[in-house]
Amino acid sequence: MRTAFTSRLTFALAAALALGACTKLESTDTAAADPGHASGEHGSASSAGLPPGNIAAGEKKSQEKGKATGQSCIDCHGAEGDKPIAATYPHLAGQYADYLAHALQAYRAGDRQHALMTPQAKDLSDQDIANLAAYFSSRKGELRDLHGLD
Repeated sequence: MRTAFTSRLTFALAAALALGACTKLESTDTAAADPGHASGEHGSASSAGLPPGNIAAGEKKSQEKGKATGQSCIDCHGAEGDKPIAATYPHLAGQYADYLAHALQAYRAGDRQHALMTPQAKDLSDQDIANLAAYFSSRKGELRDLHGLD
């Protein structure tokens, strides 16, 4: 009986060590210092399955008027995504890139509905979404997370 317990314990410990060796943990300093760290821009993979984003291309895309609405991102969310025209519109500046990417993908797919955003996102390519996410996540904003709080 003791041998079976020891074998199970040894197996569980080996599995935990193997899993730990395959996991890359980011420090809070890394994440807090780089709000766009999940965009793929810095070598990390996007959880949205997107190619790496380009900040400059995202800035350019944010200024283009969409065919569906005649609006650009900055028309509603502000020049850098930090001054929306209405209290119900989200601040994009400083938001996590993967969150922005997942939101845009959901609007594009019709899984998330909004009178302006759903048609606006319909024609965005994966690269467009990655670029917009990289751009807005790189902007300084008022959004904060729990990093550094004790």
